[in-house]
Amino acid sequence: MPEQARIVIVEDTLSLARVYQDYLRADGHLVDHVVNGTDAINCLRQDPPDVLVLDLILPDMDGREVLRTAAQICPKCKVVVITAHGSVNVAVEAMREGAWDFLLKPFTADKLRETVSNALAGAATVPDVPNFELEGADADEMYFDIIGGSDTMRDIYRIIENAAPSRATVFITGESGTGKELAAEAIHRRSERTKDPFIPLNCGAIPKDLMESEIFGHVKGAFTGAVADREGAAHRAEGGTLFLDEICEMDLELQTKLLRFIQTGTFQKVGGSSIESVDVRFVCATNRDPLEEVRTGRFREDLYYRLHVIPLHMPPLRERDKDILQIANFYLERYTREEHRDFERFSAEVSALFARYAWPGNIRQLQNIIRNIVVLNNGTEVTLSMVPRPVNSGTDDDKFGSATIEAPPPHPVVSGDISGTGRLWEGDPEALAFLAGARQMRKVVENHQSGKANQLVGVGAASNDGAATSPQMLGTGGLGYSEIRPLWQVEKQAIEEAIERCGGSIPRAADALGVSPSTIYRKKQSWEDDGV
Repeated sequence: MPEQARIVIVEDTLSLARVYQDYLRADGHLVDHVVNGTDAINCLRQDPPDVLVLDLILPDMDGREVLRTAAQICPKCKVVVITAHGSVNVAVEAMREGAWDFLLKPFTADKLRETVSNALAGAATVPDVPNFELEGADADEMYFDIIGGSDTMRDIYRIIENAAPSRATVFITGESGTGKELAAEAIHRRSERTKDPFIPLNCGAIPKDLMESEIFGHVKGAFTGAVADREGAAHRAEGGTLFLDEICEMDLELQTKLLRFIQTGTFQKVGGSSIESVDVRFVCATNRDPLEEVRTGRFREDLYYRLHVIPLHMPPLRERDKDILQIANFYLERYTREEHRDFERFSAEVSALFARYAWPGNIRQLQNIIRNIVVLNNGTEVTLSMVPRPVNSGTDDDKFGSATIEAPPPHPVVSGDISGTGRLWEGDPEALAFLAGARQMRKVVENHQSGKANQLVGVGAASNDGAATSPQMLGTGGLGYSEIRPLWQVEKQAIEEAIERCGGSIPRAADALGVSPSTIYRKKQSWEDDGV
């Protein structure tokens, strides 16, 4: 840091500019002041400062024009933008355009001096938190439980630092496994609410019929099975933070009630008549494109704009190449200790493989791969032969992770291999019924399209591939009309087969079947209620 740095303040309100100057001069800096964007650009061209403190609202132009000019003509100049609370999303956009940090009005003298000091030092504002778990990472590579010291992650840490003290809602986006819940928890822990509860709620993992009760609670007798009063997540989060994960999975009807809750801070329990009031800070997340969900009508536009105050995008692991090995080493050390193994490092080949692999499952996939290595092997060094597929595809040119786990088919597969795990065998009546039902259903559609509705294909009729369905294929005596399986049974079997093929993962099975996880949860709940 320069002993006596030169700082220029761009602020059209003279009284505020004088206050900022006094704050910074107390640290021994040379502080100049200009009142508009034109003068600021001239200053950047003639005598670039070390730090430019820039109000984004200027009388002659948008402050971001000054920011863009600074990035072009003097990239070494650190720009700290100032914005009012209501326009915080503009400041976040400014961060993406090259601003070093931002300040929300009103701010204290200490906050201004600390931010400028960090800008001069060329370091991100990373707090000193005594509860850090450092293990395999250095202090400047870890922010609460988030690992990574890349420029991309430091930008995220700065946004969290500035957003955490506010009551504004933070809307986190990013692919599955990128650490959205860790970011939400960091916002809570860095806020003044850190001593109060952090309540996470996954909107995609709870059946639609139970979701309202999970959020707002219910009274005794509100519905079948409600044998006692129950407090919901809203009540449990009193004074703290309510984290709504996978918010775009929420049913439209419930979105209306959530909007009212966010606007008023009040709610009613399911089956209740009294109004309850709580003080809750909202953070939400989704792995979808929220604007696309709004455009397609799956997410309320008014709720989107109510929640989308401070956007925070968690980058996929493939865009954090400098962080991949930091994260891998962290979990290697942790799992080695937990599993009582001897691993100390990755070989050069494994490090290179990890760095170039695309990691479609992001950090969660990396964790699982390392856990697999540690549990199934031992030694001081992780070698290439220990890395399981699909990461280790056996070729050197797999730079983008093209070798992925085969997605399950959308319906059970009829196979002649009786030993095939998870496949139906041709000698199995269930498999034959499925095959016959599928062929007959297909023929009904074809007949309907050709004006021959109500004609079913029977035993011995031709299938759509031209092959006759003979009695011998379908078993002794063939399968008649009465043996067609109900559609719900075929659907249930297809879903259960997909879940089994995905190792019990309902989200993966839903993705392969082209439906949302909540659809499968609802159907499973319905089958359980009906006892089937």
